[in-house]
Amino acid sequence: MLPEVRAWLRHRTYSAADWPLGALAEAKGDVSISVVLPARDERETVGEIVGVIRRELSAVVDEIVVIDSRSTDDTAAVAARAGARVHAQDEILPHLKPLDGKGEALWKSLAVTSGDILAFVDADIRDFRASLVTGLLGPLLADPGISYVKGCYDRPLGGLANGGGRVTELVARPLINLHWPELAGFVQPLAGEYAGRRSALERVPFVTGYGVELGLLIDLVELVGLDGLAQVDLGSRAHAPQSTEALGGMAAQIMLAAWSRLERQGKIKASHDPAALLTQFRRTAGGHEPVTRDVSISERPPMVTVRP
Repeated sequence: MLPEVRAWLRHRTYSAADWPLGALAEAKGDVSISVVLPARDERETVGEIVGVIRRELSAVVDEIVVIDSRSTDDTAAVAARAGARVHAQDEILPHLKPLDGKGEALWKSLAVTSGDILAFVDADIRDFRASLVTGLLGPLLADPGISYVKGCYDRPLGGLANGGGRVTELVARPLINLHWPELAGFVQPLAGEYAGRRSALERVPFVTGYGVELGLLIDLVELVGLDGLAQVDLGSRAHAPQSTEALGGMAAQIMLAAWSRLERQGKIKASHDPAALLTQFRRTAGGHEPVTRDVSISERPPMVTVRP
C-alpha cells in the first residue's frame, strides 16, 4: 500500500458512532440533504427503509426520493405509502433516450432532487438502521474539504461475518490495486451506500450499469483528489444474496467500466473494443447449456452539461 494511502486511512476513515443525530442536526445549518433509493422490485424492504428515515432522521433529511427502475411489482406504491417521493426512471428527462441499469437511476436522481448533499442507499437492505445514513452525512457536514463519502461494513453471508462481497474481492479490488493504487484504502469500493456534494456529483459522468460505483470512485478522485474522499465504518449490512450467475454479469460490467477509465486516462492503448456478450452455463438434463446475455454499459455525461 502506498504511504499516502496509509496516511489517508488514518486521516479519512471514520465511524458512524462519531456523529450522533443531535450533533448532525446542529452541524447541518442551512445545508439541504436528499436521500435517494434506486429500486427495482424491492417491495419487501423499500417501505421499511423509507419509514425508518422518515421517523428517525426528520431533523437532518429534507427529502426522500425513490427512483423506481422499471419494477414489475408494487415497489413504487409501497415507497409512496411509506412517505417517499417516487419517480419512474424513464419519466425523468424524457427527451433523452432511456438507458438501462442502476447507474441510470442514480444519475437521473440528480435532476429530481434539490439537496446540496445527496446520500444514496440501496433499497434491498434488511434490518435497516438510521446510522447507515447518518454515518455518511457526518464527514460532509463536519468538513467542507470532503466531497464524497463511501460506506464500509461487514457483509454477513452463509454464517460468515464477512462472507459477502465476492465481486469486490475477486474483481474490483484487484483492478483497483493494479491500476488505481491510490484507491486501495477503500474497504468497500462497490458499496451501494455513499454520499456526496451535488457540486461534485454533477461534474462527473455516471456509468449506467453495475460499474457505476467503481466509475464514480475513479472519476471523483481525479476531480477532488484523495483527501476529498472519505469512508465511514457503518458496522454491518445484510441483503438478499445474488446468484453466482448474476454476480458474473455484475463483474463483467465492472470490468467494462474499468476498461473505459483506463482508456480515458491513457493507461492502456486498446487494439480492440471489448465484447459486450457474456456466456455462462447452466446444467440441464442434456448437459451444460450455454446462456448468453448482453452486459454492455453506457455512460451519462456530467449532469451540469445536461441540466441548466
